[in-house]
Amino acid sequence: MDNPGLIIIVVVVVVIMLVIWVLLLRNSRRVNLTRPPEGEKPKWMSTTPPAETMSATQAEGEGITLYNYDKGENVAAPFAEQIEDILKAQMSSDPYLRSLVVDFGTSADGGLEIRVGDDRYTSIEQIPDLRLREAITKAVATYNQRNK
Repeated sequence: MDNPGLIIIVVVVVVIMLVIWVLLLRNSRRVNLTRPPEGEKPKWMSTTPPAETMSATQAEGEGITLYNYDKGENVAAPFAEQIEDILKAQMSSDPYLRSLVVDFGTSADGGLEIRVGDDRYTSIEQIPDLRLREAITKAVATYNQRNK
């Protein structure tokens, strides 16, 4: 390292790298992907989740999330969880449906599984309760209408 030109280049490169590192560190503290400001969705979300999902997650103090997942619940694809949120909002206004425990999840083969209490179904048509089938069909139609 007897070459003074090489030493200058190394020092300049190190200083530039330090400046870039400081700027990245400073900017990383400004963005919070998990807790956006109240009433705002995180910047990484490309679409707004259904109003039912937003209401459920905000009521539980979770902020705005892509779908509402509660502890002990099966996890399904985000769109299925959003349909479940719409369904649960619809069920809340009907005393009979409100008494049912419905959960969407992913079955062992990767398909949709609908749990009604302890019973599991892989399609809406398999559910014996006509009122619940109609409610699920309506929730799916609501979801599809909003996502055209």
